[in-house]
Amino acid sequence: MAKLTEKIGYGMGDMASSMFWKIFSYYLPIFYSDVFNLSLTHTATLMFVTRVWDTVSDPMMGAISDRTETRWGKYRPYLLWFSLPFAISGVLLFSTPDCGEQGRLVYAYVTYILMMTVYTGINVPYASMLGVMTDDSYEKTVFSSYRMFFAYGGSFIALYSWEPLCKLFIDYQPLFPVNSLSDAWQGAMIVIALTCFLLFIGCFLLTREHIKFERGDNLMNDFRSLVRNFPWWIITGAALCTNLFNTVRGATVAYYFKYYIGADTSIDLGFASFLFFAGLFLAIGEVCNMVGVVLAMPLSKRLGKKTTFLFSSVMMGILSIAFFYLPVTNSGFVCMLLLQIVISIFTGVVSPLVWSMYADVADYSYYKHGTASTALIFSSGSMAQKFGGAIAGSAVLVLFSAFGLQPNSVNQTADAICGMKLAMSYIPAAISVLMVVLMFVYPLTTEKIREMKTSW
Repeated sequence: MAKLTEKIGYGMGDMASSMFWKIFSYYLPIFYSDVFNLSLTHTATLMFVTRVWDTVSDPMMGAISDRTETRWGKYRPYLLWFSLPFAISGVLLFSTPDCGEQGRLVYAYVTYILMMTVYTGINVPYASMLGVMTDDSYEKTVFSSYRMFFAYGGSFIALYSWEPLCKLFIDYQPLFPVNSLSDAWQGAMIVIALTCFLLFIGCFLLTREHIKFERGDNLMNDFRSLVRNFPWWIITGAALCTNLFNTVRGATVAYYFKYYIGADTSIDLGFASFLFFAGLFLAIGEVCNMVGVVLAMPLSKRLGKKTTFLFSSVMMGILSIAFFYLPVTNSGFVCMLLLQIVISIFTGVVSPLVWSMYADVADYSYYKHGTASTALIFSSGSMAQKFGGAIAGSAVLVLFSAFGLQPNSVNQTADAICGMKLAMSYIPAAISVLMVVLMFVYPLTTEKIREMKTSW
């Protein structure tokens, strides 16, 4: 049985990753279009094209870390080595150089590729640690749940504080060298980056690797066993879809509130009223994700991971469709919050199951082919996360451009509003249908996992 300190330490790692990832996914598109002053088309192209490098860097990092041997283990030392570059790259990404449009575009490509490369360098080994911290399938779900609970906690802090942090740097200019909105965004990212650096160091100090698999001597054999691993294909598709679902909705929210709901909108509950803004909407979702993570353990233990994933996906789709029909009124805003709460609970249930299932897929690889290739398998999870984010972010921007959205324009057309509503409702619902189909054919049931364990 793993120590509580290890579970907490493991959670701290994804708390750091998630703080950055949610800011990138939900605020980077609007930063590029409304602060950095790139066109929607340039931004969409940038976010999609740079993913070509990830098809190389993620599996390459997986193969490298699988073959790493240090006194700290295979995967854990990368938390120490990459924590500072991770923080610095994030700050550079949210910095705006004083140059023309072409210079800014080149800078955006370079810093975006740099950030995603460093993210791979620390996140692939971090995720792979789940396969070597315990050999018990249920305890992997426990570790994964701690991971996602802390991840959503970090996301809540980052998303809820982002706009107030930017405002803080603007309002207190005598204390901070802020001359523009872009400087304020950079200052806010410095605060987030420092926090993430300390969390990764904490993760390194508190965790240990307990399980040792045979080192894969032949890289091509590892790749061949990966390609023949049918459960890997299915769970990678499911991981891609979960990130598509979350990012399509999340990347739309900042635009949705700025151009559809309005900047100074309040919700009146009768006994209390409060400002209704993008950061609050997203942060409430993160808190409810944490509730879902807590529910994932008892639900998956009772129903199995596959059934729990299926049920959650169905509910995510049904509830998303309802979002399209909500009016821009006080009662509509209350319903938006209620839907966000319930949808986020179900996405919170799904998230730890994905990573726990990746650990089961690594066990299946060892069972079938005699090599776990743990980091190579988990690298596909990181790649699915980044591809899901990139495809969703690009698709949202292409959709907005096609529907005629004009950045920084007060009056948006009915078509532009319709595009934003679709991105919050029917499009995520269609993605959830794909998740259901994939889970129907996923073969690693509770019984199959038990059979694998008894054969070792």
